[in-house]
Amino acid sequence: MEQKRKVVPPVYFLLSLIFMTALYYLLPVAKVIPFPYAYAGILFIVFGLAIMLIAVGAFSRAKTPIIPFERSTALVVEGMYQFTRNPMYLGMVLVLTGAGVLFGVVSAFLPIPFFIWGITTNFIRGEERFLEDIFGEVYVAYKQKVRRWV
Repeated sequence: MEQKRKVVPPVYFLLSLIFMTALYYLLPVAKVIPFPYAYAGILFIVFGLAIMLIAVGAFSRAKTPIIPFERSTALVVEGMYQFTRNPMYLGMVLVLTGAGVLFGVVSAFLPIPFFIWGITTNFIRGEERFLEDIFGEVYVAYKQKVRRWV
């Protein structure tokens, strides 16, 4: 059964990034990562983007939809999916973390736990039920072998 969603995960990501930026400019609480160390955030961003691109490529090669809750035609368990069941979401978290490091203030990190909670609550748990309905015991075995995040 396909469920129509109005908001997709990248919207949560962009809203979190916007909120982080607003907190940096409007409420820059406790500068904890000074220049030039803040540039380490670029590494998190690049690593996060790379993980997302690799994960998208795996879906493309498997010819299965990337949009949450669309009927999956293949269970992707290779590549990044051997280490985490949700590399795209993990990549988003790494990009947000990198942005927080670049901003260097505690307040910029505040949206990250809310992003993780929102994605887990509104997408991951439902996707897991959806995939279990489609792939049955194969997905259950995969879930037992590979962690949700890392």
